[in-house]
Amino acid sequence: MGSRYLFGLLAIRKIIGEKTMCGIAGLIHRGKSSNVGQELQGMLQALKHRGEDSTGYALYGDTDGQNFIMRFKVGENVGEGSSSVMEDVSVYDERKKIVDSYISQMGAKIVKEERTLPYSLRYEIDYDKGDLLEFSQKIESIPGVEILSMGKSLEVIKDLGNAKAVCDRYNLGDLVGTHAIGHARMATESGVDIKSAHPFWGYPFSDVSVVHNGQLTNYWNNRRILENKGMRFMSECDSELIAVYLAEKMRNGATLEEGMKDSLSGLDGVFTYFVATKNSLGMAKDTMAAKPLVLYESDDLVAMGSEEIAIRSVLPHEIDTYDPFDGEVKVWQI
Repeated sequence: MGSRYLFGLLAIRKIIGEKTMCGIAGLIHRGKSSNVGQELQGMLQALKHRGEDSTGYALYGDTDGQNFIMRFKVGENVGEGSSSVMEDVSVYDERKKIVDSYISQMGAKIVKEERTLPYSLRYEIDYDKGDLLEFSQKIESIPGVEILSMGKSLEVIKDLGNAKAVCDRYNLGDLVGTHAIGHARMATESGVDIKSAHPFWGYPFSDVSVVHNGQLTNYWNNRRILENKGMRFMSECDSELIAVYLAEKMRNGATLEEGMKDSLSGLDGVFTYFVATKNSLGMAKDTMAAKPLVLYESDDLVAMGSEEIAIRSVLPHEIDTYDPFDGEVKVWQI
């Protein structure tokens, strides 16, 4: 009986491992800042063989903490060779005008704006009302507009292509901060587009982001339950469920670590995921431990990824790494 169970478990791990090959990476510097944009780019580029459909970064930069940073898009990058028709830039311009109008209506002020690409924008916003849910719902009521992140230090940047291509496209190599998580994606369950790419913002919480490797089997049931509670989904990617699940837990008073521990029983399937907040980085691994994770930890740095090669891009010298146990949750503070 025992050998049969073990054989079945190994077979399930093999099948699921072949189906979802995405790679995740994360690092946190404790007590100092570093060039996290360049470091994460190296980690994700080392994992590009696990997926190059899209790459995403959640970067926690050094800021004065005064204004909200809002990364948002007013359209999609349909990619070269796509049969989709790229929307006219005038459509993006019109959506941007409506965004600007709504921000003003809500008593907020745009302090600084950058338009990195025709469809991708970065705003620094003076907003002291504190209700990000109402603010976000107003902005996202505009068709074609999606907020990728909003926070005092968090910036989510994601697009089609490998880690270097996205890093160069958005000039992320010089970003200095304390911690970051990222994702190299091979699309298996949903479309190759920006809205389905990781990381996902823990909407509507400031500075919360999630990346995931695995497959959730109770996605639709959980999604319906959360939508009935007023939570929002922007894609049909099962990984988004983790961000929404944790957000709903925290909205009801749970700490990040409590929400992560609840997820081990509340989410079905096989998964390893990272979650970051303004001051912390966490990891959770399901009870089957079918998705790989390698971790390095010292007094001043924690680095982890789907494969050791990601960590080696940051720490090329001899180091000791280990694999977290099944059902393990860990959280580190900066």
